[in-house]
Amino acid sequence: MKPCNVYAILFLSLFSLMLLGCGATTTSESTGEYIDDTVITTKVKAAIFNHPSLKVSEISVETFKGEVQLSGFVSSAADMPIAMRLAREVTGVRAVKNDMRVK
Repeated sequence: MKPCNVYAILFLSLFSLMLLGCGATTTSESTGEYIDDTVITTKVKAAIFNHPSLKVSEISVETFKGEVQLSGFVSSAADMPIAMRLAREVTGVRAVKNDMRVK
């Protein structure tokens, strides 16, 4: 084989491996999904922060592939549906899981 062909094959192989490394699986996110989830998490936290009866420091928000998980503590049982509604209203949220507890 010519040296030029060897370099071309090597380059294509490395490029293919690099693209596969950025892909998503059922247990991991692609780079784009990770960025999208970070934006969703930030928007949900901002919505909770802007609501007077909710304390963003006591509610944890995690997002994986558009599914938001709310955990932590709220002051009353009436605050749980409010937090869940605020999370559902954020663009890009596919589902909301409630793991919050009343203090």
